[in-house]
Amino acid sequence: MHVIATAGHVDHGKSALVEALTGTAPDRLEEERRRGLSIQLGYAWTSLPGVGDLAFVDVPGHERFVTTMLAGVGPVPAVLFVVAADDPWMPQAAEHLAALDALQVEHAVVAVTRSDLADPGPAMDRAAAELASTSLRGSPVVSVSSRTGSGLPELRTRLVELVTGVPPADPRADVRLWLDRRFTISGAGTVVTGTLPAGTIAVGDRLSTGTATVRVRGVQALGRVVESVSGLARVALNVSGDVADLDRAGSLTTPGAHHWTEVVDVRIAGDVTRLPSHPMLHVGALSLTTRCRPLADDLVRLTLPQPLPLRVGDRALVRDPGNRQVWGAHVLDPLPPPLRRRGAAVERAGALHEVTGVPDLASEVRRREVVDLDTLRQLGVPASTAVESVVRAGRWVMSADRAEAAAAQVLELVTDHDRARPLDRGLPLAVLADRLHLPSPELVAAVLREPLRLVEGRVLAPAGDVLPVELERALTRLAEELSTNPFQAPTADRLRDLGLDPTRVAAAARAGRLLRLAPGIVLMPGAERRAVEALGVLPQPFTTSQARSHLGSSRRVVLPLLEHLDRARLTRRLPDDRRVVLEGSSG
Repeated sequence: MHVIATAGHVDHGKSALVEALTGTAPDRLEEERRRGLSIQLGYAWTSLPGVGDLAFVDVPGHERFVTTMLAGVGPVPAVLFVVAADDPWMPQAAEHLAALDALQVEHAVVAVTRSDLADPGPAMDRAAAELASTSLRGSPVVSVSSRTGSGLPELRTRLVELVTGVPPADPRADVRLWLDRRFTISGAGTVVTGTLPAGTIAVGDRLSTGTATVRVRGVQALGRVVESVSGLARVALNVSGDVADLDRAGSLTTPGAHHWTEVVDVRIAGDVTRLPSHPMLHVGALSLTTRCRPLADDLVRLTLPQPLPLRVGDRALVRDPGNRQVWGAHVLDPLPPPLRRRGAAVERAGALHEVTGVPDLASEVRRREVVDLDTLRQLGVPASTAVESVVRAGRWVMSADRAEAAAAQVLELVTDHDRARPLDRGLPLAVLADRLHLPSPELVAAVLREPLRLVEGRVLAPAGDVLPVELERALTRLAEELSTNPFQAPTADRLRDLGLDPTRVAAAARAGRLLRLAPGIVLMPGAERRAVEALGVLPQPFTTSQARSHLGSSRRVVLPLLEHLDRARLTRRLPDDRRVVLEGSSG
């Protein structure tokens, strides 16, 4: 399906033109037909060769209904701009064009109606001139008559060219449906309608209102009941569940896929000095009063009266409700930091100065320093591509600058700790994460650089290799005792006599000066290699008893030694409890 919104001054024939194209009157209300103007959004559709279904969102052109007009064009990427041949360029035409330009709508066709009542040439020239300085510049201009049908074939051709030139929507994208109508049908319950820009909605889906979820009981598209519909499309949903917040939320989204924000930093197109302190924000099909705080230059912060599911790159309108002036608002950050201290606004503007509004992983991570992938998705920032300036760790990403600073801090923290507590070398990852104010130990592990190393969950620095003098003496005596039989591990009592209590044993093991097989059972470093070499000469496979006898040790030592060799993949334990030395292990 393709969707086009109308735009133009009141009583210039928008609804009549839509009816001529589709055979259906888009005006739904008796008052609309009686007064001859659109008051609410109207809908009609047709099918065109080569493109299939084409839906029209017919917006009101009267100045009193500009809010409704903006609700119609907000979610739609293409416009049929209507100008009457027998009228001059009118205020609402200018206002609609300014709104479309502020939204950066680029796909349009201009229809000069009532060409049977006046020469359309001047109106066509004027329309082309007015569009020349806007985002709609270069749009084709066609003269038509809804009454006689003149020009309608060419208009249909231009409409086909228009919709085929609009980039296709991604059916796999997250759903964000801006709601423009809500009503109740007897026997069915609550029904909402809107223009689905992208994504897919199916019967049975659950969608979020920001504070609750609703279940999709039924789906309609262009008056037909369907099991699912993908954007771009006009949809009607029969929903059940917690529907109390539907009017306030103004949208339905994929659960967990959007950040619902009440504060957003935007770049304004136009004269920022004339912005009111409480402008109207028009986004999607919503209109609400905001509070505006200038940052610097063209950057402002908007505080919203309710949370909205905004993303980086969203286009919106800011409007002065007094003089009706409009400005384009480009969303740069829907999750900005608070401004608490003097000068914070200017500092924030400096951070946003180079931000383009195009979702960019490197830019987002550089400003935020550390952020999780779920948040990036909610902000609309793709994180699937590899970026050199970003460090990844599990579900977290960190800027290269923050990673470099963290690595230096880790080295300093570990070195200071080892100097103060030489028998308790290194620091656990979790402790370092807490001291560095990092949300995950994975990030600490990801930033480690030489000479730091990770051993059994602790970060060690080389300065810790120098052990206290008394511990060095104890290790020397132990090495002498094990020199004649390297596998005759001392008893726990003998370790205490040597001054090797559990704390000192742990410190020596972390320094690589002892091989700790189990509590109270230690050998000298390299004993595992010597054991493999010795066991390699036995007939393979060998039993535990054969290993104990050949190594000249006891079962107390050999059992944990063999388990250590299995874990190190130097030996392999067989189902019958015998073992083999793995090929290459004894070489």
